[in-house]
Amino acid sequence: MSDRSAIPAFVNPHAGSAARAREAIGADERFALHEVEPDALADAIRAAMDAGATRILVSGGDGTIATAASVLAGTKVELAVLPGGTLNHFAGHLEIPTEHAAALEVAANGMACDVDAAYVNDHLFINTSVVGSYVAFVRLRDRLQRYLGYWLASLVAALRLFITLPRYRLLLEVDGQVYRYQTPLLFVGVGQRELSDPSLRTHSGDGEHGLHVVVVRQWRRARVVALGMAAAREGARGVGELPEVDSFIVDSCRVDFHRHTAQLGVDGEVTTLRAPLEYRAAPAALKVIVER
Repeated sequence: MSDRSAIPAFVNPHAGSAARAREAIGADERFALHEVEPDALADAIRAAMDAGATRILVSGGDGTIATAASVLAGTKVELAVLPGGTLNHFAGHLEIPTEHAAALEVAANGMACDVDAAYVNDHLFINTSVVGSYVAFVRLRDRLQRYLGYWLASLVAALRLFITLPRYRLLLEVDGQVYRYQTPLLFVGVGQRELSDPSLRTHSGDGEHGLHVVVVRQWRRARVVALGMAAAREGARGVGELPEVDSFIVDSCRVDFHRHTAQLGVDGEVTTLRAPLEYRAAPAALKVIVER
């Protein structure tokens, strides 16, 4: 296969999985390997599209995949995924193999399916957006991770959250109705989710499309910490049955804090956006390669 006909494959050289991904992709002539810094990924994908690529491969976790998705959303260019993150929720939901040889086989010969996404303001996300105490959790976890590793850092950050649990005043507008909350956590997921007590985890296979909005309105510290950590994973079918949360499945909503900016978690990464936050579903925004 000529390099011109090979599928462009993008790898973050600093990712923990980079060496294995580089070796697997470099040994497969169906792909053209490109090592790209994270802040250059979007431009590199646009260049590949301008050069005529109809399918690209991206190696990484949900944050990296979301960056690629933000470029590809609404286009006909197909996204193939080589899972390379810690949790790989997006790939797991689509049943993309985590083993590299199998994932590359899917990337080369799989079929494209339409996949939903969502936007908060103009920021695309593919899994979850979280407002509230989860942001403090992620920031502390990321500071500790270089010393303790991901899982131990997550545990220490969760314990800190248990002790200092902050609460936030916000307004949630859904279908023209305004709800006032003083809450430690608001969660927005792409598509209806399953609830496995005590944590929010996976998509509902037969669930509704749209945004699944979950707001904690009564809190016990242990429960909120469990929800906050689980929000890093995924989100919430049946949560309306629980006494401590409100649950909505909607096409759009607005979250206001009476502040100019808001910090929030988006696909596991903390970002700052202008308030109010305008959420909207983006049905069938992406063409993603899955197993036939």
